[in-house]
Amino acid sequence: MHLNISQQMKLGQQMKLAPRMIQSMEILQLPLQALEERIDQELEENVCLERESNNESTPDTESELLRDQANSESNGHEIDEKEIIAGSEQNNESDFERLLEMAEQWPEDNVTSATKPSANRISDDMERSNDAVANISERQQTINEYLVEQFHFFNCSPEVREFGEYLIQNLDHNGRLQSSLPEIVQVYEKKISQEDAEAALRLIQKCDPPGVGARDLKECLLLQLKPDAPFREVLVTLISSHLDDLGQNRLPVIQRKTGYSIDTIKNAMSYLRYLDPFPGRGFESEPVLKVTPDVFVKRDENGKYVVEVENEYTPPLRISRYFQNLLRNNADDQTKEYIKKKIDSAKWLIEAIEQRHSTLKRVAQAIVDFQTEFLDNGPEHIVPLKMQQIADVVGVHVTTVSRAVDDKWIQTPRGLYPLKRFFGGGTKTSDGEDVAWGIIRLKMKEIIDAEDKNKPLSDDALVEALSKEGYNLARRTVTKYRKAMNIPSSRQRREY
Repeated sequence: MHLNISQQMKLGQQMKLAPRMIQSMEILQLPLQALEERIDQELEENVCLERESNNESTPDTESELLRDQANSESNGHEIDEKEIIAGSEQNNESDFERLLEMAEQWPEDNVTSATKPSANRISDDMERSNDAVANISERQQTINEYLVEQFHFFNCSPEVREFGEYLIQNLDHNGRLQSSLPEIVQVYEKKISQEDAEAALRLIQKCDPPGVGARDLKECLLLQLKPDAPFREVLVTLISSHLDDLGQNRLPVIQRKTGYSIDTIKNAMSYLRYLDPFPGRGFESEPVLKVTPDVFVKRDENGKYVVEVENEYTPPLRISRYFQNLLRNNADDQTKEYIKKKIDSAKWLIEAIEQRHSTLKRVAQAIVDFQTEFLDNGPEHIVPLKMQQIADVVGVHVTTVSRAVDDKWIQTPRGLYPLKRFFGGGTKTSDGEDVAWGIIRLKMKEIIDAEDKNKPLSDDALVEALSKEGYNLARRTVTKYRKAMNIPSSRQRREY
């Protein structure tokens, strides 16, 4: 075998995105609240960037600043004086082509600011900080803390008390033991008998809410049964031996095995629904997040739906005059280079935000124009829509549309919706008309709600019923959407 070392040249093409281009796409994808945080961060890091107050400048001030800056030179490098006009009704050629050209000319690195902020900026920061602290909600008590408080009221030996507190810390957020009791005793740092461990667990199971300290679902439900509960004997039998049959709605099987009548089993099941399989769930509730719409839809005087982009939370920004003057006069070369980089970064951010505003408005307007029937008559009139269709109308790439609608919300006369809600595939009816999958799901739910619960429709019967309505679907498609809508099977929907 012959081994040698050689060099070869290969010609190829490769597309790379400049860091500035990547930043502009990230800003387009940011929802409104995240964009506000991004602006606050840039204001903190860039001393050349300022909020524009209403009483400090006119709408043309920013353009004037940029023109003044363009006329100045630093180290032989001129700043491009072209501006992005936000809200322009003309079809911009390509979303970020000009920004990409500018990015190739601008420096890639930014120097972190160490300059002392102005008094006005400190005041604004303190005010926002105080507002944030005032809006912080008090931390909710955990299930473990709640149980420890109750456990202190029991009279027990110090060994049982100490192990009981340790056992409480081994409960999950639903209030159940994460491991078996022998395993917990084995890893416990101190020696304790199995009898004392069982005694500690029984005390925990007496605490509120009922069902905590259970080792499995059956024990959790049995702990919640009160001595005077109706059909207690029947419930104990059903929980202990027939939970799977109850979940599958196999009441005749339970009747045959237990000898209870169907009516007795149904009455016991009605009480069983009041038992909570997750007793600790109320202590770990998720906070309700506020949704701020990025786009609003209103009717104009001609009755047409018009889109307006929310800009209340994106304050007007400008480049500091002080640092522009410092760039032109009385500064050494190192200071000028630092200020130049900061001004370039500030100008890029301003233009990227304006480009985001323009792109989002045009994309949202195109969506609204397609879904006018939805806004007029409701969700059952939504039409199939793909992002490629919007991209063709707006004149951008489909990935730009995807970024523009990602995690964005629109306020319409019919309510608040995510922009992605208006996209979806569909099929054709027997008459050749396009129909969205959302309409088919609504029709399926309507058929199931109207069925005879003593003889519920199987998936094959649903296919036939939808076919009579003009929707020709395969059985697997009906099954897929039924499961996606969390609708039980025909056997589970049957009422005895």
